[in-house]
Amino acid sequence: MAEIHELSAVQLRDALRSGELSARQATDHFLDRIEAQNARLGAFITVTADQARKDAAAADQVHALRSHDPSDGGLPPLHGMPLAFKDLTDVAGVITTHGSAALEHKPALTDGALPAVLKTAGVVSLGKTQVPEFGLTAYSENRIAPPSRNPYALSRSSGGSSGGSAAAVAAGLLPFAPGSDGGGSVRIPAAACGLIGLKPGRGLVPAGESSGDPAQLVVAGPLARSAADAALMLDALVPGPADASYLELTAREPDRLRIGVSLDSPWQTIFPFTPDREALDALADGVARLEASGHETSEAAIRYDNRYPDAFTTAWTAGVGSARIAPQREALLTPLTRTFRRRAQQRSTSKLNESLGFLRQFQRDTIAQYAPWDLIVTPALAQTPRPVGWFTGAAHGVGYWPAAEWAGDADGDYRKQCEYAPWSSMVNVCGLPAITIPVHWTGGAPGSGLPMGIQLIGPMGSEGLLLQVAAQLGF
Repeated sequence: MAEIHELSAVQLRDALRSGELSARQATDHFLDRIEAQNARLGAFITVTADQARKDAAAADQVHALRSHDPSDGGLPPLHGMPLAFKDLTDVAGVITTHGSAALEHKPALTDGALPAVLKTAGVVSLGKTQVPEFGLTAYSENRIAPPSRNPYALSRSSGGSSGGSAAAVAAGLLPFAPGSDGGGSVRIPAAACGLIGLKPGRGLVPAGESSGDPAQLVVAGPLARSAADAALMLDALVPGPADASYLELTAREPDRLRIGVSLDSPWQTIFPFTPDREALDALADGVARLEASGHETSEAAIRYDNRYPDAFTTAWTAGVGSARIAPQREALLTPLTRTFRRRAQQRSTSKLNESLGFLRQFQRDTIAQYAPWDLIVTPALAQTPRPVGWFTGAAHGVGYWPAAEWAGDADGDYRKQCEYAPWSSMVNVCGLPAITIPVHWTGGAPGSGLPMGIQLIGPMGSEGLLLQVAAQLGF
């Protein structure tokens, strides 16, 4: 058998269910890899090795009992599967930092919605992964722990806000991982790390965690090395369609699709940007693969209202204004968080409500413009994965306090993020499913250079279709 970390999540699931591998063997293997590699990757903030080994031993006991008594109902769908949760979500008995030095770090009393569902499905949690402060940014750097780095180039960021989880999966420290996505936080790190990243449609899965979400932007979704592995996790989170599981759907060919190709972004009026050549190459590769698979592509000219940037920013940062932070600890916030917190606190309720109303209309208008096509395709990112410290101006690319100086230009930081990932947030506003697929590598071959990908956006209920297309393209 291949090394445990070389198995796909589906293969590992099968080995655990058959008894070919024990949960303790799988857990020990991944814990050993975390111990050997996390110092250079910064993927984990907290490793819960002792508890993970206890949970794995308990899973093995369940396997021993149920394998001799099929009438007991069988094993849970993700029996013994190791994974980890980003450090925005509560896991009972484990500190939730929210990536912030300004909060008191206390163990959570209960599991959040996502860990509760996945623990019921049989997973073994190995710890908490690196996130930006309150999940606000497209990079995973904060003032409490080393930054999360890209396994394909340690000088580069793994993206955010699920950056630690993406780095862990890409480096083989986990077979797959759940993330949460409120403006691209699954898709951005998946694209940066060469993974499949699926953002389900609004309301399909248990809510992802954030510090406040009045526009209902945040949803949880899988980061995985293949469409089948992502489908396996989605099946554990929600029931699949009536005729098949999501995993079963990935083995089926989709019908011929009409796919609109777009570079239009709602950010381009306020932040004019030019996609990197690598982003355009990824889009061209993706379109060529789609056409070779029998799909029809055509240009989709989408017009976005120029009021979008202000309305989205108002909604996205609303929650940080109400976060409970002692006045004497405010100075420990990063410059970006502190700036947007102050603005949120000074903003009137009527301004927030006006922005929320606009975003609802934006959703209706955008979905109507997407309607002529079955899917919309864009680049996943406009630039190659950015250097660690590039967004913040952190000294030496270290990215965390007190070992680094952080620049105070919050607006410059935010602009860089919007130019880096200009096709992400509008999908959250529209509540639509979307998937990123790593179709291109800057070195010319898979695993060579830096990964670049495409994003496919579908209508409500198209998660299975998106996974099908990703699988059809060979991922």
